[in-house]
Amino acid sequence: MNNTYTGTIYGINGPVVYIKGKTAFKMGEMVFVGPEKLVGEIIALTSDITTIQVYEETSGLKPGDIVYSTGSAIFVTLAPGIINNIFDGIERPLKSIAEQSGIYISRGISVDSLDTERKWNTHITIKEGDYIYGGTIIATVPETPAVTHKSMVPPYVEGKVIWTASDGEYTINDKIATIELKDGSKRDLTLAQKWPIRVPRPISGKHPSSIPLVTGQRILDTLFPIAKGGTAAIPGGFGTGKTMSQHQIAKWSDADIIIYIGCGERGNEMTEVLEDFSKLKDPKSGNPLMYRTTLIANTSNMPVAAREASIYTGITLAEYYRDMGYHVAIMADSTSRWAEALRELSGRLEEMPAEEGFPAYLASKLSAFYERAGYVENLNHTEGSVSIIGAVSPQGGDFSEPVTQNTKRFVRCFWGLDKSLAYARHFPAIHWLTSYSEYVNDLAPWYDENVSPDFIPYRNSLLAILNQESSLIEIVKLIGSDVLPDDQKLTLEIARVIRLGFLQQNAFHKDDTCVPLKKQLLMMRTILYLDKRAKALISLGMPMSVLKESNIFDRVIAIKYDIPNDHLEYFDKYKTYIDDFYDEVIRKNG
Repeated sequence: MNNTYTGTIYGINGPVVYIKGKTAFKMGEMVFVGPEKLVGEIIALTSDITTIQVYEETSGLKPGDIVYSTGSAIFVTLAPGIINNIFDGIERPLKSIAEQSGIYISRGISVDSLDTERKWNTHITIKEGDYIYGGTIIATVPETPAVTHKSMVPPYVEGKVIWTASDGEYTINDKIATIELKDGSKRDLTLAQKWPIRVPRPISGKHPSSIPLVTGQRILDTLFPIAKGGTAAIPGGFGTGKTMSQHQIAKWSDADIIIYIGCGERGNEMTEVLEDFSKLKDPKSGNPLMYRTTLIANTSNMPVAAREASIYTGITLAEYYRDMGYHVAIMADSTSRWAEALRELSGRLEEMPAEEGFPAYLASKLSAFYERAGYVENLNHTEGSVSIIGAVSPQGGDFSEPVTQNTKRFVRCFWGLDKSLAYARHFPAIHWLTSYSEYVNDLAPWYDENVSPDFIPYRNSLLAILNQESSLIEIVKLIGSDVLPDDQKLTLEIARVIRLGFLQQNAFHKDDTCVPLKKQLLMMRTILYLDKRAKALISLGMPMSVLKESNIFDRVIAIKYDIPNDHLEYFDKYKTYIDDFYDEVIRKNG
């Protein structure tokens, strides 16, 4: 800690602290406030007032208390030990805090972000004489059974290696190499580096969004897919399944690393998340899911300023693992609570409010966060991605409120949860008429090559039927379904098959909780084949009442349970069932 200059507190307003008079503090600098050394950040400077945002409870502070400089911005420590860990909003490990202060976080508690005494089995990947630069991998460490940690040269550092340690056991602060910089000075390298949370980590370039993040959830993978490096919002009112949807994506998506940010959620809900994640098994490896997961827990009763910082802490950790060449998925639950923290701090700073009291810079803050997603080429010429899936909690489920509307401007995937579906126990409760994905055309070549050229046309056909159903439902509400012609009655019945047999998914069924793309394709093909054969019967004059006498529609709905994910050849039987149904109707009524 570099306490070379200080200031004296003049005024306190909740988490906002003021210093009067000219100081040597810099914008964005991290400071320690008061006798308990509370962590804070300089957020505004004028010639005579310095404004500090404090990330801890400020009760007991008083005018005259000292503020100490650190000389650096708010940063996170990046090293082995991040995965399989639980942090608060400013990367303090909750387990270490609990050991020191019990179940509540003591003010001013000082703990290392990562264990500085643990020795890691380290393999050095550089040798003397090598010329290395930002992003060069200098050592690998088996961080967990699922993740190999690749320690890198910090960005903007380059030079010639003049000494390396041999393979062995090292702590994150042990010297493992020395380089000679361009100016002739020497710099020691360790397994750890630090990075300011509000500054995006540099990259070589961005790639287009052309590979999907496969989640195993049919309504997402088929109707509204997200790309690796993409952005998505899950808005929904209380009880509609935002957190559960994120759990399913975290557990089953083909991301390498999961970073879950619990931002301002209720304490009991966050406890449930922490307990659930620690019990979940990774379906890919059979290891605990935590072996490739990091949790950032910032509950609603924690200081509001730390909630604002937690989003940036999470995205910085994600960018660090992206730089190693991993595909990282961030679950931010919920960005509405983050926006509320911005609103509270803005109010304390007496800034001019915009719509519904949110600050005028809400949109730019949201865009700066979502813009840090992307599928990129890293400085070390590997490829990695950060995908951001942000839950939004509009009050009363009103999607016209500012956070939802501004989020829609910056994400390309919108998975709108519907409370009427949730109350009807239709999960995931993502409504097919309010949701959209702008990635479909970008991902179409990948689906053509890796699944089938029929995948996107089938998807479009399903959506067309669901849209037709929506139009017909309005007529049915007015005059009843009996007056509809039989071809329109068939549309309603096929739409029911799509809704119950394809869009509805059981998270607790071993085959239905995660469905491979090939099975999703064959399910669509079977439903559309049933539609084709039934339409042919209707065109021959068969009434819909005759078609419904058969149980073929319910039989196709049950495909999701009856066909195991590893026996897709069973789909041939269902084509035979549909043909037999067609022939039987013709025979009986021909």
